[in-house]
Amino acid sequence: MNKLVTNKTRLGFLASGAGSNFLNIIESCRANALNGLPILLISNNSNSGAIQIAKQNNIDYFHISSKTCSDPDLEITRKMKEYNIDLVILAGYMKKIGSEMLAEFPSRILNIHPSLLPRHGGAGMFGEKVHRAVLESRDKKTGATVHLVNEEFDKGRILGQLEVDVAMGDTAESLASKVLAVEHILYPKIISEYIGQINNT
Repeated sequence: MNKLVTNKTRLGFLASGAGSNFLNIIESCRANALNGLPILLISNNSNSGAIQIAKQNNIDYFHISSKTCSDPDLEITRKMKEYNIDLVILAGYMKKIGSEMLAEFPSRILNIHPSLLPRHGGAGMFGEKVHRAVLESRDKKTGATVHLVNEEFDKGRILGQLEVDVAMGDTAESLASKVLAVEHILYPKIISEYIGQINNT
């Protein structure tokens, strides 16, 4: 376990997929764009790209899911506490955050969603489903939203948003690409701002 003593905020990550936001935040930390130290990754998917990123960047990681233990929420919470995590970052995590985590990290869990919440959020709204909903609704703008995590999907306090235009001829795939690009701008910025807020309270 990494027990490095530092004045940087200790970041724990939850991810299920490719991990592009995870990698982007690691790189932002290394560039001193935010005062954070990536400490731990937990993935519910043993084959996730995020685990490969953790390996490549010498970050401790664990696969925790209903396949590995009877109470994943409790085990994830234990690991986050064991590693003295200050702030939990969801980076494409496809599972609902449970009551143990919410109680242990009140207002200390952040998520990014690929739409301008409150539009196109809620249970089952992730990835391509969100972008299809934007197109079906004929929205003129979409984007990304960073918010705090609470007991309801995508209902936590909004910390920041960044818009992109929906162009004629856009597809779910082209929107996904445009929104991911602004996610990589927005997420490190909001994490940095939020670290500043919590360190001054």
